[in-house]
This record gives sequence, structure tokens and C-alpha cells, in this order.
Amino acid sequence: MAAMAPGGGGSGGGVNPFLSDSDEDDDEVAATEERRAGLGLGAGVGLDPGSAGSLSPQDPLALGSSARPGLPVEAAAPPAALAGGGETPARLSIDAIAAQLLRDQYLLTALELHTELLESGRELPRLRDYFSNPGNFERQSGTPPGLGAPGIPGASGVGGAGGREPSTTSGGGQLNRAGSISTLDSLDFARYSDDGNRETDERVAEHEVPLQERKNYKSSPEIQEPIKPLEKRALNFLVNEFLLKNNYKLTSITFSDENDDQDFELWDDVGLNIPKPPDLLQLYRDFGNHQVTGKDLVDVASGVDEDELQALTPILSSVPPTLDTPQPLENSLLLQKLEDKISLLNNEKWSLMEQIRRLESEMDILKTERFTTPAVGESVQPSQKDSEDSRRSPVVYSSDQETNKGGHLETLGGADPSTPKENSTGSCLRKEEEMPPSSVPSKTMVHFDQPNRKLSPAFHQALLSFCRMSADSRLGSEVSRIADSEKSVMLMLGRCLPHIVPNVLLAKREELIPLILCTACLHPEPKERDQLLHILFNLIKRPDDEQRQMILTGCVAFARHVGPTRVEAELLPQCWEQINHKYPERRLLVAESCGALAPYLPKEIRSSLVLSMLQQMLMEDKADLVREAVIKSLGVIMGYIDDPDKYQQGFELLLSALGDPSERVVSATHQVFLPAYAAWTTELGNLQSHLIPTLLNKIEKLLREGEHGLDEHKLHMYLSALQSLIPSLFALVLQNAPFSSKAELHGEGPQIEVTRFPRPMSPLQDVSIIIGSREQLAVLLQLYDYQLEHEGTTGWESLLWVVNQLLPQLIETVGKINVTSTACVHEFSRFFWRLCRTFGKIFTNTKVKPQFQEILRLSEENIDSSAGNGVLTKATVPIYATGVLTCYIQEEDRKLLVGFLEDVMTLLSLSHAPLDSLKASFVELGANPAYHELLLTVLWYGVVHTSALVRCTAARMFELLVKGVNETLVAQRVVPALITLSSDPEISVRIATIPAFGTIMETVIQRELLERVKMQLASFLEDPQYQDQHSLHTEVIRTFGRVGPNAEPRFRDEFVIPHLHKLALVNNLQIVDSKRLDIAIHLFEAYSALSCCFISEDLMVNHFLPGLRCLRTDMEHLSPEHEVILSSMIKECEQKVENKSVQEPQGSMSIAASLVSEDTKTKFLNKMGQLTTSGAMLANVFQRKK
Repeated sequence: MAAMAPGGGGSGGGVNPFLSDSDEDDDEVAATEERRAGLGLGAGVGLDPGSAGSLSPQDPLALGSSARPGLPVEAAAPPAALAGGGETPARLSIDAIAAQLLRDQYLLTALELHTELLESGRELPRLRDYFSNPGNFERQSGTPPGLGAPGIPGASGVGGAGGREPSTTSGGGQLNRAGSISTLDSLDFARYSDDGNRETDERVAEHEVPLQERKNYKSSPEIQEPIKPLEKRALNFLVNEFLLKNNYKLTSITFSDENDDQDFELWDDVGLNIPKPPDLLQLYRDFGNHQVTGKDLVDVASGVDEDELQALTPILSSVPPTLDTPQPLENSLLLQKLEDKISLLNNEKWSLMEQIRRLESEMDILKTERFTTPAVGESVQPSQKDSEDSRRSPVVYSSDQETNKGGHLETLGGADPSTPKENSTGSCLRKEEEMPPSSVPSKTMVHFDQPNRKLSPAFHQALLSFCRMSADSRLGSEVSRIADSEKSVMLMLGRCLPHIVPNVLLAKREELIPLILCTACLHPEPKERDQLLHILFNLIKRPDDEQRQMILTGCVAFARHVGPTRVEAELLPQCWEQINHKYPERRLLVAESCGALAPYLPKEIRSSLVLSMLQQMLMEDKADLVREAVIKSLGVIMGYIDDPDKYQQGFELLLSALGDPSERVVSATHQVFLPAYAAWTTELGNLQSHLIPTLLNKIEKLLREGEHGLDEHKLHMYLSALQSLIPSLFALVLQNAPFSSKAELHGEGPQIEVTRFPRPMSPLQDVSIIIGSREQLAVLLQLYDYQLEHEGTTGWESLLWVVNQLLPQLIETVGKINVTSTACVHEFSRFFWRLCRTFGKIFTNTKVKPQFQEILRLSEENIDSSAGNGVLTKATVPIYATGVLTCYIQEEDRKLLVGFLEDVMTLLSLSHAPLDSLKASFVELGANPAYHELLLTVLWYGVVHTSALVRCTAARMFELLVKGVNETLVAQRVVPALITLSSDPEISVRIATIPAFGTIMETVIQRELLERVKMQLASFLEDPQYQDQHSLHTEVIRTFGRVGPNAEPRFRDEFVIPHLHKLALVNNLQIVDSKRLDIAIHLFEAYSALSCCFISEDLMVNHFLPGLRCLRTDMEHLSPEHEVILSSMIKECEQKVENKSVQEPQGSMSIAASLVSEDTKTKFLNKMGQLTTSGAMLANVFQRKK
């Protein structure tokens, strides 16, 4: 062959790809001399004793180079040969040494030489040019220097590897093609990638570098033969065909005009007596799959006479004794042809030797049959399929057994191309010798009917050649070889799958997963396995959930099969490569793989590499779904990690996950990561000593720093984490209890009530799963309740920590939160509720309630006590009421809750303390309809209380309760109570009912009920006894401003706006400026809120505008800044009236009026922003309107 492998004896052969232009001529002569030494003098060297070349005394390769494959020709030739001419070899120049090092791929040595020359100031251009070209290092071969690349005949010498069998020779004469440059080891898989990334795979098959050298050599313009006319016509035809197929029609027309002597529609017009070859694209893709030789090869076994073989040998003697001629080109071509001839003859020789070996084996089998069967003719009759196979067989052999009637036809299987050349024949012989006796006949005992004809085998062969079979392509080569062992099946799948995958529909590619995984598990070559797993992870461009599950299932099956070492070495790198993939689905696959593979990885890898990968993805990935999968995988890792040094890293990851902005990620943290981390923390003994105290300290720090603005998000984050740790804490208490050693299952154990525990967020928060089983938990619960009720907590360290450290710290923390923060109250209430429900009723009654009661100290003796009143105004009250007293709903529990709320209401009222804690309790409880009756009972207690302060408090509490209560209860329980209070002797009690009446008008739609409320409000406004009640008027105006925009339109138009007009008129006559200003400010806020509502023209003219003008009169004297705004409002209303009367029918508004209205409203709001008295009220009004 033309291409010489690095380090082979035939490393020269024309233009050297490593030579610079200036030195090419000199080195060509030197290389020619080296080749002549190898050809002419190599015959005297003995063959490698272990080589198969010693089988034939007439081995043509003996006349070629017999140098050992690892040595240059100069080293392998005898000393006498070097001095054969009587001349002393000239001293080699530095440049020649550099050329030889580069040619033999001793790159490190060449680099060291280059460095030393640079240091000494003698830079060599050849080395400088070579090492400055990055293209020389992009695809370096893994072939050791001096060894020919497997799969290329002649790569280790001129005619082959010194008598070694070429790997392209099959076991029975079939010439398998050389491996493609696109093997799995060197495949640029970006071509098969769905995502369009042109990633470069830098791995390269062992034979690629010499193959590339051969390409460079063959394509060199200095030695390329001129194109022949028929070749030109054939190429023209293929080029035109390519142009048409790819829509280059104009170019094709121009090309046809330039070649008007050729008909591009008929291949026969080319003049070649062969079928039309594949198109250019197929030829390009198949390039490198075939050996390029000087002669056409026929993929059949042919008989070559020994005389012909001997006649070909003297050709080598025709090599001129000296090549110092003025025609180096002709000499190079001659040498090339000779090398091609040697390669061809070498292949045929090994084909014939294999044929002989097989025929001898058949003869031995037939001889055995002769002595073991009655007659040879009684052999097994072939099936119809066998007969058809015999007609398709490309090779026919006849073996004579005495009468030459026992003919045998067999399709020869090819040797594996990956098998080294020196082992092909020997290994085949050894394999058959080592096979058990039963396996030999399975391959050789297939018989076919032989025709009773006297045709020669050559005639049969020529006849069968008309059966069109393709073994010249990659696919044809695979089809013609039937795998006969598991290993060969794996090798075949490894070769074929990369070509199959890109041609399968995306929606169906998961069907290939079992095939890819099975091949990756069993394939002997690590590089091939790596490539197959790469295919698996890149199988689908954007795998959906089901496809990812399939891939993960396959990965787990692979991991179970191959063990932790190969999982680490082969699967994890695939995950690492795609950790930053541009598609979130691929990163999602990586995150899920880390968790799924965790049980099958070495433990040190779990706590180092995998943990680091997941940490990186959690911190850097922007996709919520990916981070959610990362959290779940981290949870799995926490279940398998056993390195205590990683505890702190896990805690930091937990805090990061809890603070994630995505609700999905936080939910996954509570469901998976936190319970798994808590289980590990429990094993390390850090649950009570570090994890829970640290979270509590963070909550306290937040409350200390949040006096002016609490970060409720962080409070929720830490408190929800504590809440998720309650099941783990209770499981720890049970497992460390004094009775834990007695908990044994005996037959049917006690049953656990369905409502015994709160519903867990995930199975990992189920106490029975943490303990081990529901039966075991039932036994422990029975002993737990008995221990608490009868034996106490002495010696029970884990429970004593909860009672003596956790509960006091929690109650103290509760007292620090702002009672007006509904979110904080709700979070702590849910926490205590879950804590009490988990630890049980006995624990709640004996350990939790006493501690709260000790702090609250509810008794009328403490009314004047500042300490008692201080506690009652804090969040301790609503959290105790809603978090502890509502855990259990038996009658005695409800009575206890009612009594507590009554006491709080009484004590707060009598001590004139703020009612915020009581309101917070009513708001939290009122959110649950189950407590509405109970709250109404508490309020009725206040309605009939002897103290006017308590009755007044009860009246104000009705306002909070009305919104959540259904109308039936409002009609039956609320309105009667309010009407009772509205006729109370104390005016303050009556005034306190006005907000509740207003809220009813805002929320209730029953006409009858609304009329009753309307009558009661009218009595407040029209009854002469209230004429001078300034506080009553103020409360009414405030209520109208609050409920007016949301109340029923009829109620607003017929009652609210007319009465506001009356109140504005009356206020003009007020003598006391302070009262007049107070009423005016409240009227201003009410009118501001109502100005956003639709008001009819009549109402606008008769009540709204007059009321505003009255109000402006008050503001002119008392508050000029309000007067400016009122003037704008009046002007806007007047414009509305004018526009309606002039341009539009009643009830609609023109576009122009809308624009003017918007402009006026903007000015109005801008001026309103300058005021401090009514900003909050207006903000609430506009918020309601939205």
C-alpha cells in the first residue's frame, strides 16, 4: 500500500508529509535509499518464529521487509547490508534525525530536541513548523510509535508486518474491508446529534494517523496520475447528479453546457461496462471503509497456481540498483505499484491458507462420520431455507472424500477486524481446538445437496458471481458476516448502532435503549462502551418525562450489571459532560441520574464528585425543574452518604434550597431533601444538638433584627423547616425512650387511629416509615402513652429536651413576634398545631398547655398587673388559642377554647388594653367555618356581659366575623345580637355596632336583611337624640367611606350619598372648629372613595356636587390644601355632567369626557399624594376598586 505507518520499514515512499518544501528533494533521496535497503537486504533476515509466515517456504513477504514491526528498517537490516557497498554511512544531519522522529511519531523526543535547539540558538525550521501547527495535534493516534496500525496491510513494512497476517483477511478468503475512519472510537458524533451542537470528539481510532498519511500521500499533486477520459466522464455524471439532487439547477445547466459531448441522463453513455456507482454523498460517507490498492479486488476466494506466485516474485529484483535518476516520479510510481501487488498477493495467500485449513477440517469431520454412521448419504437433509442460502453463497468449495461425492458448501465467516493481524490465523486454530466437542459440529455439520455435475469450482464461482450481492460497502460487509458468538454479536452491534441511531425517528428512539445498554454492558472495548453510553445520553434531543424515565431505568440496570467501578468510570463522565447542556431536559436527565445511580456508586464518589455536581447545578442552573430534580437527588445522596465531614456542607445546601425563589424547589426540599438530611442528622446525634437549635436561633435573630420590618419570607422558610422536622423529632423520642427495648411485635398489635397524626407532606415525613413499619409504631405509641400517663419522663433525655429546652424557647420566641402580622401568627399556629398533634393528646395536656397557662396567668386578679396585660396583648394569645387549643375537638376541648377566649376578651376590655391579640385569634379561627358557631358563642357572652366595655368589645368583634360567616348565621345570630347592642344604654356600645352594620351592607345580598340594617343605620342618623353625637357621626362617615364603593349600588345611591350630603350641610353650621375639621376630613375621605364609583347624573347634580361644595366651604377656612383638591373634584364632576347632557345619552360617557376625566383624576391623585391625613385611606380605596 502507498501509506506507510510511522515507524514501519516502509516509512518512505514518495512525498513525506512531515517534510518542509525546502528539504523535500533531499529527503526523498534519503527515503528512497532506506526503502532500497529494506527491499533488497531484508530477505536475509529470519522470520519471526511465532509468525504465520513460516508456514510457507515460498512466502512472497520474505522478499519484502522482514524487519520486526517495532524497529525502523535501518535497525532491522544486517550490518553487512549497510556496508555492502564498501562505503561508511555518512553522519546523519540534525534535520534528518528530526524528520525520522516525526515520521516515527516520537513526538515527545522531537519536542525535547526542538527545545534544546532553541536553547542553544539553533532553531530547526522543520520542528518549528511542525509544533506551531495545531492541526498536527487535533486527532493524534493511540498507536505506539513503531507499530503499524491494525487494519492496514503494509503499515509495518513494505509488504506487511513481517509475515504477520493482515487483519483484512477473513477466516476463509473473504477480504474484509479496513475499519472506517468513522469508527466508534473516532466518530464525530455531532453529526448524529439532534441538538445541532458541532462538538468535536478528539478520540481517534488506532489506525487513523497512518490512514491519514496514506491519504496525504495519495492526494499529493506531485504524484497524482492524470485523469483518464472515462474517469472524467464518470465523475462528470456523478457531479451533475449531485447538483440536481441538491437543487443547484442553474449550475447543473452550466455544467452540462460545458460538457456537451456527454449525455447526463444515461449512465451507459459514460462508456464503462459497470453498474452506476452510488452517488457522491454515499461515496464520501463510505470513504475510508475500503483499502485503496493499485488493483481491483474481488471479494472471493480464487485459485492461484504456485508457478504464478513464483513468477511474480522476481518482479522485486527489477528494482533498479540505484535510484539516482532524473525521473523520481516514475520510480515512485513503480514502487507504489509493486507495493500494491505485494499487498494483493499477501491477501490472496492468506485466503488460500485459510481455505486449505478449513478443507482439511472438513475432511477430518467427514472421515469421522464415515466411521460413526452407516452411510454417508444418510446425512441430514437441508431445509428449503438452506437450499436458498446455498444459492446465495458467494463461495463454493469442493472437498473430495475418496469418490468426491461428499461435497460441502459453506459461507465463510470473516475474522473480526479488531483482531490483531498476528493473531488472526493462530487464534482461529486455537479457538477451534479449545472448543468443546459439542460446539464444533454445530458450526461444521451443516450439509447441502451437491449437484452430480462435473463443473469446475472456478465455473461455479463465476456462475454465482451473477447473483447480485454487495459486500463492498460497510453494510454489505456486516450483512455478509453472521455472528457466531456472543462476543462477535456485541462487536457487530457496537459497529452498527452508531449508524442506526440517527436514522430512527425521534419519537421512537427510546426503543433502542435496551439494545444500546446491552451492547454497552457486554462490549469488550472500553472506547466502544464509552461511545455507546454517549449515544444513550444524546439519544433524544429533548427527552420528555417518560423518555427520561426509560433512560434512567436503563442506567440503573446497567449499574446493577457492571458494578460500582464501571459506573464511576463510564456513566458518571456522561453526566458530567452534559451538566451545562443548553437544553434543560438534558440537564434534568443529569440531575435525575445522579440520584438514581447513587446506590450503585463507590461511597467516596457519592460524597465528593456527585455531591459537588449537584451543588454546582443547584447554585447555577436557572431552570426550576432542573433545580427541583437536583434537590430530589440530593435527598437520595443524603440517604446514602456516610462521611460526617459532609454534614456542614449538607446544612448549607439545605439553607440554599429552602431559600430558593421557586415554590417547586422549596416543596421538593420539604418532601425529600429535608427528611433525608434529618435522618442522617439523627444518626449523627445532631438533630437536638445542632439542626433544630440552629434554625430556632435564626428565627430569633430575624425577630430581633425585624423590629422595623420583619422579613416574613425568611421567617416562613425557617419555621416551615422546623415544622417538617417534627416527625423526625418524634421518631427520635420514640426510638430513645426507656421502653424502646420492650417494643416487640406479638401477633396482632394495636391499631393506630387514622387521625392520630397530621397528614404528612410526603412519605418520608410519615412517622411509621421513619420507624420502620406501622405495626412497630403502634406498639411504640401504646408504650409511649402509658409511659407519659403513669411513669413520667425520668431518664428520657430526648423527651426532656423537648419539654425543658425546645418548648420554653418556642414560647419565648412567640412572645416577640408582632401580633398584627397575620402571616407570622398563622405560621406559628400551624407549627404548634402539628407539634401537639404529633406528640399526642397526653403530651399536649400535660406538657404544652401548662407552660402556656403559666405564662398567660388568666385571672381577674391580674387585670391591673402590667405583666399579665403585657402577655395578653402579644401573639402568645392567638397562637395558644389557634395552635394548641384547637388540636383536639372533643367537647371538653371546645369548652376550654371558649372559656379562654371569653377570659381574654373580658380581661383586655376591663384593662383598656389593645384588642389586637383577640382580633388575631378571631381572624385565624374565623378562616375555618367549623369554628364560626364557637366564636358566635363567645361573642354572645360579650353581648350579655354586665360590663359595657366587654359589650363594646363584642360589638367590634362582630365586624371581623361577618365576612366569613354564611348569611344564615348572619341573619339568625349576628344581626339580632347587633340590634340588641344598638339599643344598649351605653352610647359607646351603640356606636361600636356601626362598623359591623356597614360590613353587613357590604357583604350580604339578602334584601330583607339589608333593609333591617338600613333601618338601624337610618335611626342613628335621623334620631334627634344622636344629633350632637360627634363620635357617632364620625363613625358613620368612616363606615360609609369604607363600605360605600363595594356596597350594593341602590344602597349607595339611595342612602349613603344623600346622608353624606346632609352631614356636610350640618357640618357647615358647626361652631367648634376642631369638630368641624374632624368631620370635614372624614367626609373628604368618604367623597374621595365614592368619586371612583359610577354616579348617575341626577344623583351627581342633586347630592354629590352639593355635598362637595359644602365640604369645600369648610376646607376654605380650615384646610386650604384640601380645598384645592376639592375644587379639582368639583370641576371634574361638572364636566362629566356637561358632557353627558350635551353629547351622550344618559348613562354613558363620551371619549372626550373620559380623556378629560382621566386628566383631572391624574391631577387629583398627584395632589392627594401631597397630603398626609388621607393617603392610607385612599390607597385602600383604590385597592378595593381593583
